[in-house]
Amino acid sequence: MSKTIITPKKGLTRRSTLLGMGAAAGAGLASQVMPGFVRYSQAQTSEPIKIGLQLHRTGIGASYGRWYERVTAAAVKEINDAGGINGRPVEVIIEDDGTDPKRGAEVVEKFATQHKVDLIYGTLFSHVVIGSAPRAGELKMPYVVVSEGYHVASGALNRYCFQPGITDVRSQVSAMAPWVSQNLGKKVTMIFPDYAFGHDHRDYFSAAMKAQGGEIVQMIAIPPTESSFTRYLPQIPSSTEVLYHVMVGPAVLTFVKELGDFYGSQRPQIFGFIDSLEAVDLKTPQLEFLDGTYFWEGNPRYAQANQTEHDKFYREKVGVDANGASASDPKDISTYAHMFGCWETLYVIKKAMEMSGYSGQTAKDKQGFVEAMESLTAFEEGKEHPQGAKTFNGKNHQVYGSQYISKVAGGRMDVVHKTAIEDGMYEVTADYTKMSL
Repeated sequence: MSKTIITPKKGLTRRSTLLGMGAAAGAGLASQVMPGFVRYSQAQTSEPIKIGLQLHRTGIGASYGRWYERVTAAAVKEINDAGGINGRPVEVIIEDDGTDPKRGAEVVEKFATQHKVDLIYGTLFSHVVIGSAPRAGELKMPYVVVSEGYHVASGALNRYCFQPGITDVRSQVSAMAPWVSQNLGKKVTMIFPDYAFGHDHRDYFSAAMKAQGGEIVQMIAIPPTESSFTRYLPQIPSSTEVLYHVMVGPAVLTFVKELGDFYGSQRPQIFGFIDSLEAVDLKTPQLEFLDGTYFWEGNPRYAQANQTEHDKFYREKVGVDANGASASDPKDISTYAHMFGCWETLYVIKKAMEMSGYSGQTAKDKQGFVEAMESLTAFEEGKEHPQGAKTFNGKNHQVYGSQYISKVAGGRMDVVHKTAIEDGMYEVTADYTKMSL
């Protein structure tokens, strides 16, 4: 079993942390060096593989960032306990981008020039990905995101950018639109955040519903920093059969509560993306009106009756209980529908590095890693991929998997429909492999 020793590096600030094995996965992580973490001792063994975790520790993505950090800690410990990558331990260096596109580009620069990492991983919010990825491409730095936007799959970024551990919005909504149309209704009002992630929902869910004979009767775009939503809700037409909502940020609980106040006992069918309630306890007062409504989940927050052994293993390792809360604090609700992407992405990185024989930070090593990633085609469900089996397309650098539709009842969610991988497939027009390295 390998052991990673991590200590503060010269020049680290309150915005950066060195992360490796040694802390409990569910423990609160400080803004400095994690307790029990020390730097890898350079004796007769090779240097660690350095992974830069671009983290939304602050800003509107902070609730996700907290759990992305914990899952990364747990996965790194598992990987290092099993011998690391190519016999080398993994060291993760964290920089907070504040969920801000400009700071994101600065973080990419810092990872490459100051920390000299082997690759950058972990970015979630799409506007930050779009603001950061160009600089990664210029630096020829592999940039492996755990986001959901269509930005990677569209071909709009560059050859060094990948999304191999979580599906994109276009795939998600394409898979679920038929179920929504057949079970909830065809006249839909959409409420979404007014930036790239929300625009993906706007564009691709509306197209998917149209293909099902449905109609989008109203689109309501809301600034991601909005703190109250009462002035937007009267814009919902009375003809609405299905209200489709996907909100993000610290005001999500306010949004859902105000939605309940607006409708009272009379409401249309409601289909939401769990983004609107990630890290929020469903038993929070005033959320009772959600009973009978539906949510998309990338991974079911609540352990299901048919829970797999892989999900049990993963929950234990990341410190999450059967209700989707921290095993050490039942009030600390995880971002379970998204954070599995960190675990699975790290194992994809490991696989590609081992396939390419990655041995250092040379241009040749990085190019070999990119080509190895592009050669991947599928991932089997298992401990490395507990959310389920997936298909990977090396041309558009995007992974495809199953989606879950869950119904709220009694303060929890139970899965009522699981899509097949092929339900979320669409015609791929992007081909990053034609770009030079």
